[in-house]
Amino acid sequence: MRRTIPASHCRSSPLKPSDKAAPTGGALATLTLAALGVVYGDIGTSPLYALKEVFHAGHVPATADNVLGVLSLIFWTMTIIVSLKYVLLILRADNNGEGGLIAMLALATTAVKERPALRRTLMVVGLFGTAIFYGDGVITPAISVLSAVEGLEVAEPGLHAFVLPITLLVLTGLFAVQRFGTGGIGKFFGPITLVWFFVLIALGIPHVLANPAVLVALNPAYAAGFFAQQPLVAFIALGAVVLCVTGGEALYADMGHFGKRPIRIAWYGLVMPALVINYFGQGAMLLKNPQAVENPFYLMAPDWAQLPLVFLATAATVIASQALISAAFSVTKQAIQLGILPRMTVRHTSVKDTGQIYVPFVNWGLYVFIVLAVALFKSSSNLASAYGIAVTLDMTITTVMTFFVIRYGWRYPLSLCLAVTGFFLVIDVTFFLSNMLKLFKGGWFPLVLGIGMFLLMLTWKQGRRLMRNRVRDEAIELNGFLEAIFISPPVRVSGTAVFLVAEEGLTPNALMHNLKHNKVLHEYNLFVTVKHHEVPWIGFNERVSMASLGHDCWQVTLNFGFKNDPDVPEALQLLKGRGVPLDDMDTSYFLSRDTVIPTFGDGMALWREKLFASMHRNAADMADFLNLPSNRIVELGAKVEI
Repeated sequence: MRRTIPASHCRSSPLKPSDKAAPTGGALATLTLAALGVVYGDIGTSPLYALKEVFHAGHVPATADNVLGVLSLIFWTMTIIVSLKYVLLILRADNNGEGGLIAMLALATTAVKERPALRRTLMVVGLFGTAIFYGDGVITPAISVLSAVEGLEVAEPGLHAFVLPITLLVLTGLFAVQRFGTGGIGKFFGPITLVWFFVLIALGIPHVLANPAVLVALNPAYAAGFFAQQPLVAFIALGAVVLCVTGGEALYADMGHFGKRPIRIAWYGLVMPALVINYFGQGAMLLKNPQAVENPFYLMAPDWAQLPLVFLATAATVIASQALISAAFSVTKQAIQLGILPRMTVRHTSVKDTGQIYVPFVNWGLYVFIVLAVALFKSSSNLASAYGIAVTLDMTITTVMTFFVIRYGWRYPLSLCLAVTGFFLVIDVTFFLSNMLKLFKGGWFPLVLGIGMFLLMLTWKQGRRLMRNRVRDEAIELNGFLEAIFISPPVRVSGTAVFLVAEEGLTPNALMHNLKHNKVLHEYNLFVTVKHHEVPWIGFNERVSMASLGHDCWQVTLNFGFKNDPDVPEALQLLKGRGVPLDDMDTSYFLSRDTVIPTFGDGMALWREKLFASMHRNAADMADFLNLPSNRIVELGAKVEI
């Protein structure tokens, strides 16, 4: 008897870290060190530009009161948004050990599955947040690497003309090596980032000790006083203050790689103390020398150390950029398997770590837009104007999703859910509104990219729905079709035929074309439907379900999580011993290659239908996506009007 497996009941594969016992001892230390490079690369390099940009635009004079007020804002922003919101609360919202906006979207939509209208709304909001992530993915490497290389101007002003070329050279090299994977150099990420955080401490401590009065900014009264005395100036300053927490989303997104405990240990044990010391060191220097506001990070270092610091900062920003690029690959793969984006070529760069992947289209797409951003904005200060809107939008969307998870998924009292998420939502929205002041100074850039990605995602998702509806309307019910053809059975040939069909119970076009043109039916026939569930991992124990249709025909359902690699031949091997012969040389796979025909009607606007048809036509091959053997595939075409 066939068994349907709802997504909420699917469990993780026993091979995944999420199911292992919490690491201890040496394993915990190794994971914590690795988390430094991957999880904290972005937020760890923010001292390069965050404090500088608060004062750089000229809206906030570098007076003693303002410096202390801004430092207090930075400290409490990191405390509230990172320490409380992400590290304590959001990390609890894991989807079978996995994190990130897509995992949160799956949790939220599952929690409200009995409210279809709300579920659709959350899906659209989550899609927009995922799309905006790509806008952030363009700005982060650009501003990080450029701000590091700008240290050359501090060490040697005559090198100003080389800043942009060197930045572009570093970025080009970074994207060029992606196809080789990060396995070889990845082991150096953690140690280099560890050195970086110790250097942050070493740079800040002398200035803090020289002017310990700066520590009064730990008192939240200074942040409150800054707002009370200069509300407009403080509100504008928030647009740059948010740069100190721009890597907060990485905490959640990388949870599946490292687990909660290493991420929390790294944050409380080293990352936050190092950041606070460095920011307060910059502030102490500004109290003594307001002119250092031009580049307080590099000017903290003695002259002899500035050039080596440029090289270390560049290495740290490359690592931060690498972490974001890898995250873009991972998010893209998940989006493909959830039907949010069209199929793309996904290459595995490691035989040991299935999480190490390379997506050529995303890699070079990001590169083109990053080069465009560097060429367009030309300095980290100009890029800072473009930075922040995308980040704060994602933070706000994460908070909204969290409410539905803890209210409807965890069943916490409504008053508690509103109080907790409402507190964070007010802060997120305040930061977002402040960053909206930069909309026409560059904030439009990541928004345009994000809206473009959102349009593509929405078009793909709606187009697939229209295709499914049209195929369903025109399809013949499988059981009835088989009963009809076996009244006068066709010639049976030896071997097993595997027909891929989008929905259970429908007759695949490939079967009808095969009967029409070849007038034969294989001895054994499997009608296989591949389902991707809104959980990260589904183990082999729940990978396959089947039901007999008689006459040596079976309906088979294969279940995959959005982080599983769909491998149909491997999954079908689980049917061995159940009366289904699956010899490699005697098994053929039949696919329907659909051609989309846009038409006027009640679907999408015609231009969007044409866009969908183009995306469908240029999507990666279904056979490669499902890992089908290329020498055993039969493709039969069909036209679908939407």
